[in-house]
Amino acid sequence: MRGIIGGVSVIAGIALVILATASLADEKAEKIAPDKLPQKIKDSIKERFPGAEVTGAEKENENGQIMYDIELKHEGRKYEMDIKEDGTIVEIEKEIASKDVPEAITKAVKRKFPTATIKEVMEVNKVTGKEEKPIHYEVTIETDGKKKEVVVSLDGKTVKEEGEEKKEK
Repeated sequence: MRGIIGGVSVIAGIALVILATASLADEKAEKIAPDKLPQKIKDSIKERFPGAEVTGAEKENENGQIMYDIELKHEGRKYEMDIKEDGTIVEIEKEIASKDVPEAITKAVKRKFPTATIKEVMEVNKVTGKEEKPIHYEVTIETDGKKKEVVVSLDGKTVKEEGEEKKEK
């Protein structure tokens, strides 16, 4: 009986190691040179942002689905995109000039982080076909010499540190 229990324990331990390794692999991103991106990804970028310069690209496995995280510059503005392997654009983040940041967002960040300096604000949009719908803002702040990213709701009522929103899903 002890042999069976011991064997089952070893198998359970191995299974846990395999699951842990698989979940770590799910989170690892592979950097890709912009010229090495698949044609479908290049076509999606070109169609949405003609003449854009891709400044960074990563291939990720998110929940078993291959996604490309693209950083680019278009007409002097910074953008980030999440694109499925088949070329479907899922999300677009747009840099917001400091003068154009909604007051509710600035106030919300200052309320939660009174000594922070806002470094960058990105409007995050969910994409469905050609339609973009704002879903929240990602705000990069600097506080106590450290940078961090916070997620702010469109109305400024909730401010969460990056990662907090993932825990709640």
